Amino acid sequence: MIVSFNTRHHLCSCIASALREGASVIVVADNGSDDGSVETIRRLFPSVVVDLDASNPGYGAAANRAIRRCAGDVLLLNGDTCLRPGALEALSQYLADHPGAGIVGPRLLSPDGTLQRSCFSFPTPLRPPLQTDPIAWLTGRIPGLRERSLASWSHDCARVVPWVTGAALAIRRQAFDDLGGFDESFVLYAEEIDLCYRARQRGWETHFVPAAEIEHVGGSSTRQRRAAMLAQGCRSAMHFYRRHYAGHALAGAACTMAGAMAGRVVRDCLRRAMTTDPVRRAQLTEDLAVWRSALVHAMRTGFQAPIERIR
Repeated sequence: MIVSFNTRHHLCSCIASALREGASVIVVADNGSDDGSVETIRRLFPSVVVDLDASNPGYGAAANRAIRRCAGDVLLLNGDTCLRPGALEALSQYLADHPGAGIVGPRLLSPDGTLQRSCFSFPTPLRPPLQTDPIAWLTGRIPGLRERSLASWSHDCARVVPWVTGAALAIRRQAFDDLGGFDESFVLYAEEIDLCYRARQRGWETHFVPAAEIEHVGGSSTRQRRAAMLAQGCRSAMHFYRRHYAGHALAGAACTMAGAMAGRVVRDCLRRAMTTDPVRRAQLTEDLAVWRSALVHAMRTGFQAPIERIR
């Protein structure tokens, strides 16, 4: 299953790699691409099922559409991924051998072969999603702690983890049905965190397996609207908190988010003052608008009532 939005060039490579790996059914859930993706797929890969929603309802909604077209376990991919030999079989076998695993993440590699860290701890009121572990610099330097910390371990062994990056997810169909799929109120970002979080609450485990390797370019869709995507990431972080926290915990998370955004405002104000490059100054000005808006959004929504899941 592939979720796509304006990634035509990478999408063709992704589909070709899935076909080489023997995928029995390939569904592309396209969220209204205008780069010729749909036409290209239909011309070059007539066996691929295209599920088009031009309204662009978001990643979670597209993933749900694609997965619900299939009967069994699925491999959900971003359009800018490419399966390395044996990846599909390794993930399928891992699910068969580990019945408690509802979600399995492969080893993600950049096109140059370098590791993309893909396993993270759940957000807490004191640490927003994807925020760097404040003691990662220390744990990465202590042999006894290096492999215990998700921020520094080598990603060379299978293990149970809190959550894995959504660029490539093998999902057990029973778990998907039990969870009701992705929460479609997450338009973009944090939807895989929410899925893994709810999976743990329902008794399902999330695993990482290095035997399956998948290349991931990263940012192929989002960099086309960089500022908007930065803002969406901040909103999705607060949305996660309002879905899973309440009271003092939610207020604390809002304050942490606001503090992080305030720190970015100060940092980028200084950076802008010190640069004479007009392109760089324009980018920093754009970023500052995002951080200020996110700061206000965090404080405004962090003291509202928690929200229920929208399917």
